Amino acid sequence: MASIHPISRSHWTDLQAPDLKDFEAMASETLATMPDDLLLRCGNLQITLAEYAPDDVLDALSIEDPHDLLGLFEGVGLDEGEELSHTGQIPNRIWLFRRPILDYWAAMDETLGDVVAHVLIHEIGHHFGLSDQDMERLEAAADR
Repeated sequence: MASIHPISRSHWTDLQAPDLKDFEAMASETLATMPDDLLLRCGNLQITLAEYAPDDVLDALSIEDPHDLLGLFEGVGLDEGEELSHTGQIPNRIWLFRRPILDYWAAMDETLGDVVAHVLIHEIGHHFGLSDQDMERLEAAADR
């Protein structure tokens, strides 16, 4: 059955889901907007992208559904002396997990760039020694 409506194409018609390279670009854009003094304190911080968190990480965190973990900080935060302990230590790392972030984005009313930025900044907060509760309080105060 033919439609009586004129044919129109959505701008989504030819788009594909962003890949890990696209996520890397979004993370780089977020870092580029950070104040220089904060960025300098990130030092040797590595940002790694993956489809999902590895099973051993999910097991260690008692997370059953891999879609529940959007990002992760691994390492020793600045409040625990990270700045002083570079010899022989693996650099701090932030993981961004593409598929869980995409699923979260699809269910929310936010841009994908905003979701990636939020997850990255949240994990950088852990690098600076902030707990999830600390960041929730800061976010609530900023929303007022």
